[in-house]
Amino acid sequence: MEHKHKYDAQGKQLCCNQTEKIYDNAGAKDLLKDKHHDGDGHDHAHEHSDDDAHNHDVTEKNTFQLFLPSIISLVLLLIGIALDNFIPQPWFTGWVRVALYVAAYAPVGLPVIKDAIGSISKGEVFSEFFLMSIATLGAFIIKEYPEGVAVMLFYAVGEVFQTLAVSRAKSNIKALLDQRPDEVTILEDGKPRLVKAEQVEIGAIIQLKPGEKLGLDGELISESASFNTAALTGESKPDTKNKGETVLAGMINLNTVSQVKVDTAYTDSKLSKILELVQNATAQKAPTELFIRKFAKIYTPIVVLLAIGICVLPYFFVEGYVFRDWLYRALIFLVISCPCALVISIPLGYFGGIGAASRNGILFKGSNFLDILATVKNVVMDKTGTMTEGVFKVQQVTIEEGFDQQEVLKLVNALESQSTHPVATAIHNHVGEVDSSVKLTNVEEIAGHGLKATVDGKDLLVGNFKLMDKFQIRYSLDPSKIVYTVIAVAYGGQFAGYITIADSIKSDSKRTIERLHELGVKATMLSGDKSSVVAYVAKQLGIDNAFGDLLPEDKVNKVKELKARNESVAFVGDGVNDAPVVALSDVGMAMGGLGSDATIETADVVIQDDMPSKIPMAINIGKQTKKIVWQNIILAFSVKAVVLVLGAGGLATMWEAVFADVGVALIAILNAVRIQRMKFG
Repeated sequence: MEHKHKYDAQGKQLCCNQTEKIYDNAGAKDLLKDKHHDGDGHDHAHEHSDDDAHNHDVTEKNTFQLFLPSIISLVLLLIGIALDNFIPQPWFTGWVRVALYVAAYAPVGLPVIKDAIGSISKGEVFSEFFLMSIATLGAFIIKEYPEGVAVMLFYAVGEVFQTLAVSRAKSNIKALLDQRPDEVTILEDGKPRLVKAEQVEIGAIIQLKPGEKLGLDGELISESASFNTAALTGESKPDTKNKGETVLAGMINLNTVSQVKVDTAYTDSKLSKILELVQNATAQKAPTELFIRKFAKIYTPIVVLLAIGICVLPYFFVEGYVFRDWLYRALIFLVISCPCALVISIPLGYFGGIGAASRNGILFKGSNFLDILATVKNVVMDKTGTMTEGVFKVQQVTIEEGFDQQEVLKLVNALESQSTHPVATAIHNHVGEVDSSVKLTNVEEIAGHGLKATVDGKDLLVGNFKLMDKFQIRYSLDPSKIVYTVIAVAYGGQFAGYITIADSIKSDSKRTIERLHELGVKATMLSGDKSSVVAYVAKQLGIDNAFGDLLPEDKVNKVKELKARNESVAFVGDGVNDAPVVALSDVGMAMGGLGSDATIETADVVIQDDMPSKIPMAINIGKQTKKIVWQNIILAFSVKAVVLVLGAGGLATMWEAVFADVGVALIAILNAVRIQRMKFG
């Protein structure tokens, strides 16, 4: 079967190279795929080539098996070095010496030579396999056997470490999110039966014991149950659900046996979509990653040509030219030229960032958004539901002298029970059950004003101050100076007092703004709520700029003003109502991703719970990821540049070259996986 090369959206070859081999060995070839953007002219059909079937997970081989060829090679190499330098033997010369070093070379060298031949046969000449093969075989030709073996040995060890690191990155991302059990217990005619989760039909009743994970999304039909939602939100705080509320796959039942009616197919569950989202995130590459890919593509052939030049050109210019010496320098140059440290460690850094964010309940749709958030200068946010709870609560009850507070609240609660307005719900939640002893007559709703009724022959008025004015009720306060929504009350023709109702500020909102300021990010609040309320909330939280009474198009104009200053903008909202602003901003962030499929579709970054403190956390993860990526770039380029110059000048040996290649790659990989263990809370 004729092999066809696979390329990504930027023309980077995805097969026949070391990167593919490492990801294949790690069972993580899906992390190599690139995401084509709609309308870019690319063919979106998936091509299945002959090597797609060979996707072995690293778990099929244990760590010892992966290192075994390197261990055999190391033992034989050490024996050879000992016989050469420390316990010289007269018989250890000629073909015996060569045979020992060939035996040491074979376990690590032959697989690489085989890969090099395979790559060349498929049209990819300048692969890492080719570089290492000619560098080490060249060392054998000039009789530098120990160095030839050492270069290939350390290259093989580096490859195993890279395989393990990629495997860990993939398993971390998957383990964080794929929390669904394979089997669930369903009730059939009242009897429990264990079935495969993907076979459960909509409408089935799942029985969930304490400690068990829910396998599918559904509706709780038990009276109440507490769940650990850590798999979805990153927060292990128990979440109590009541009958009729939605519960999601991945939640762990904590206390009593519960029953859930399935309302979503296994493949359509929220967790399935979240898992797919994060796995696809690795396909949307950051600009830094794309640059390194392109750079490696032209860098390697150039260094090969330079190595040939180092070997040949001095013949024409250097007196006393010795071919062997200049070939040795050229081979050092080739070993150093291998771009492994960059090609592997940089994607690992971004995988680590995406995984760390997922562990904290923050979903990035691509590593490019990690880069953008790292440099964002403005966070523009909605008020309701983002910085406030989105649920109205009674803030203050002020009753005039001559009236009893409990009696007034009892009357107001009875009258408001006739309404479905959110204000009525807030009063009901504050006061409690309606007192059935209150007899209301002549109940009427006055549009734009409030409610009127008769109780014990007296008029009861509950509404805004326009209602008080309409019925010529006298009061001594200025309503415009009250920040919150105000419910005025009059009974028997007299002003009885007022109740203020507001959307309460979330517990971590203030800390969110403080943390944003620490990160050098300005906060701006845009809201459709009345300006006095918006200004009050902004002042409480320390928000830099706040604007109220805005329509959706007004929000767009405000964001355009920020963009006109060439400042990057992240917008945080519900991802649906604010779609025009999300589209205009550099990064669209959505709060409460568990509640809305549309949110998962529209936003670039989804915060799975309702905690605004995850906004600065997401920015910090972006900053730390970018920092690690650039540390690796600077480290690799600096060390390679120094050793390249020393090697060309004859001041560096093959041992320094090994460090410049494999040593730097290992340091870069260890640095890249560091982000997976960082604490961002």
